[in-house]
Amino acid sequence: MIDPKLLDDLAKKVAATVPAGLQSMQGELQKNFRAALAAGLSRLDLVTREEFDIQTAVLARTREKLEILQKQIAELEQKLG
Repeated sequence: MIDPKLLDDLAKKVAATVPAGLQSMQGELQKNFRAALAAGLSRLDLVTREEFDIQTAVLARTREKLEILQKQIAELEQKLG
């Protein structure tokens, strides 16, 4: 899931960009920005870095096995042909 500290930092940065006249409402704006960011990001189909790395490794092993099988098929076709 999304790191809450990252959401807080991002909400603070967005709240800090509001015009000077709205600075008195910065705390409430920050809270609202954080809620909006969390809601928006939760709708995305995201995976963790760990899940991504695991699937990358699985794909690499699958490609290796596929290459081996392709070579075996080519050898068998040569023997038959």
